[in-house]
Amino acid sequence: MYRIIIPLLLMSAFVFQGQAQQKQKPITVTGKVMDSDSGQPLEYATFVLQKADDPNSVTGGITDLDGNFEIETAPGTYNIRVEFISYKTYSLNGKALTSDTNLGSISLSPDVAQLAEVEVVGEKTTVEVRLDKKVYNIGKDITTSGGNVSDALSNIPSVSVDVEGAISLRGNDNVRILINGKPSALAGFGSTDILQQLPADAIEKVEVITSPSARYDAEGTAGILNIVLKKEKTLGINGSINTTVGIPFNARATTNLNIRTEKFNIFNTLGYFHRESPGGGFNDNRYLSDASAFDRILEDRDITRNNDGFNINLGMEYFLTDKSSITGSVFYRWSDGNDITENNNQRFNDGSLSSRTLRTEEQGEKDRSTQYSFNYTNNINDDGHKLTADFQYSTNTEDVLTGIREDQFIPSDSLIALENIYEIQTEDEFLTQIDYVLPMGDAQFEAGYRGNFQKEVNDYQLDTLNQGSGNFETNRDLTNIFTYHENVNALYTQYGNKYGKISVLLGLRLENTVMKGNVDSDVDTSVLEELVGEDVDLNFDKNYLGLFPTVNLIYELSETQNISVGYNRRINRPRGWFINPFPSRSSRTNVFQGNPDLDPAYADAFDVGYMKRWKKLTLTSSVYYQRETQSFEFITEETGSFTSDGIQIIRSVPINLSTNERIGAEAGIIYSPFKWWRMNGSVNFFTFTSDGEFNGIDYGTSNSSFFSRMSNKFTLPAKIELQANSFFMGPRQNAQTESKAMFSLNLALSKDLFKDKATLSLNVSDVFNSRKRQSFTQTPTFTTDSEFQWRKRQANLSFIYRFNQPKERNNRRGPGQDDGEEERQFEG
Repeated sequence: MYRIIIPLLLMSAFVFQGQAQQKQKPITVTGKVMDSDSGQPLEYATFVLQKADDPNSVTGGITDLDGNFEIETAPGTYNIRVEFISYKTYSLNGKALTSDTNLGSISLSPDVAQLAEVEVVGEKTTVEVRLDKKVYNIGKDITTSGGNVSDALSNIPSVSVDVEGAISLRGNDNVRILINGKPSALAGFGSTDILQQLPADAIEKVEVITSPSARYDAEGTAGILNIVLKKEKTLGINGSINTTVGIPFNARATTNLNIRTEKFNIFNTLGYFHRESPGGGFNDNRYLSDASAFDRILEDRDITRNNDGFNINLGMEYFLTDKSSITGSVFYRWSDGNDITENNNQRFNDGSLSSRTLRTEEQGEKDRSTQYSFNYTNNINDDGHKLTADFQYSTNTEDVLTGIREDQFIPSDSLIALENIYEIQTEDEFLTQIDYVLPMGDAQFEAGYRGNFQKEVNDYQLDTLNQGSGNFETNRDLTNIFTYHENVNALYTQYGNKYGKISVLLGLRLENTVMKGNVDSDVDTSVLEELVGEDVDLNFDKNYLGLFPTVNLIYELSETQNISVGYNRRINRPRGWFINPFPSRSSRTNVFQGNPDLDPAYADAFDVGYMKRWKKLTLTSSVYYQRETQSFEFITEETGSFTSDGIQIIRSVPINLSTNERIGAEAGIIYSPFKWWRMNGSVNFFTFTSDGEFNGIDYGTSNSSFFSRMSNKFTLPAKIELQANSFFMGPRQNAQTESKAMFSLNLALSKDLFKDKATLSLNVSDVFNSRKRQSFTQTPTFTTDSEFQWRKRQANLSFIYRFNQPKERNNRRGPGQDDGEEERQFEG
């Protein structure tokens, strides 16, 4: 509302300008408005020119996406004001303007006192469109109160989170997850497990980068999700305490403390959680080959999970000058999990029950992650001239012990197998990064370097009970140590400029990737060569050099609508477990095996978007096309081996298919029909086509699907808010598997207490307990009809208390501020 009223008043003022002004030749006044803290431009700031000798004579305008303004007026002496909500007003009185004048960069400082006092009249736009991204501010989503980061991501347009927590963007699961603009131990080096442990209220915003510029990693053919964590900027001592309890039983407590002065900022976050997440599913397997001992096997699974975790982040930012600072922080996380899976198996021949077994799998997992970060930032001047340098070291250890027992009850009681699996996986990663930004008038030049150096060691041992001797014996065919190195060095440069109503950002990134794998095992390599192929090098050293151009444009049709066009080239590198050639067992009959012959996949992506804002409605839309070569596909096939009781062993393995094409369209709306009602909806439709052949079998497929979401938020009397979020995933398929549609609904209710210093929230996720994956897999020799539910319906009650910390912390920042790369700290 604020952004609309001010321009309307200014336009009205044009009509009443005096005759004297009209008779003089006009002059042009230009300049740029910046945030004094970050040096970022402020979009929609109001620039006002008031005649010094005639206060009723007013002209002016608002700044564009880059914070620039350009006003025509008559020569004269003016009082100048620059205003932006929750910032101190800039004033300059008695300024003589007799010819075209560039006022240069005008810096606005946040009005901290106003932050704590004012009610924000106009809510910050939920979606912000940039040249290379869309920014979603999600701090007011009460359905995720007490939830985790994965829960919050599931409410972001273009993003979907499946029942196991896997994240996809526009239906493509090859998405790169960044924390504060960088790969991080917080994101688990590509794993999404940690995102289910961090609280949702740690997030300030999520950047959906479907057309990444050259400053970002080229990794991720679907694009990038950059999760920006909150960073408190209020002076003094402030913080918050957030507690949650839920059914099925879970509990969480997070504390946040900041001590900020003009010279330094000390920040600390402590978090603890206990979570119990029951789940389950079933498989109906039918075997079409006479080689199998049974023609049908039913598997009914019941899963009990118990997980405890703790994380701490401690750091300090020291301001060397008013333009430069250094920041150091350390993050530590541990979690202990204990999962029990009971799998009741019934085996049939010709409709008669031949065998019934119970397989019990108890898995204990200890995770330890540590991350050390150092950052130097120098805002060389107020025009955006900047140099930043980052160093980060992360280490992660997963220690897993899995005990598997399988007993037979029909036709007789007996012990079939007793196994212990020991896995220790360690990951170390070094990151160095330098970024330089040089403004050149309306243009901007950027250049930088990033180096990622990662090492993974997977130590795997399988011990099986010898029932004859009563002793456990190590299976030498499967026990191994696999070491994987991935080193990526990258240089980038990009140039941005604005030509009238067209903003252009051109970039080029050069990346060199080195992938090395080494197998240390007592096994005869001929066994593995027979499985993966004799021409596959088990100890490999691969080197790839690639150029990745990016093009992003925005054409401003008006102040309220624009068209964007983007092109970028991306890479998808296989993770370590994708290429580890040793089979790992999820059961005696199902194994997963990596493929050391995998090469990176490459994709070219095109995107055309349109955005339009009305008074109460915002529309965003886009169409996109992507073509990926050497794309990964998981295929399921027989191994030719059988268990001791005659069941065929099946393996799943990733391969490089030849091509993968995806074309789609998406649209989203934000609509506020009344002050007390806010709607947010989106739909994404896509068609997916792939072709390729492996071991003489054609795995080509074509499929169309869609997903949509709708959120309704109601502000009720007595400071009560009600919100309902729904999600629908349409049916889909790949080369072997068809998945059914899925629907889920989340509800939440919240109330502010103690003069808005506290908030009490109640939310229920998956109200109808319907978030289940149902699929059907068909191969030439068997079919599988399955259902899986990762987590059953959950209800949470949350209470957050804030001290010296305004509820609407985000509102002092302008809609144009984009500091996703600058948010260096995790502060809950």
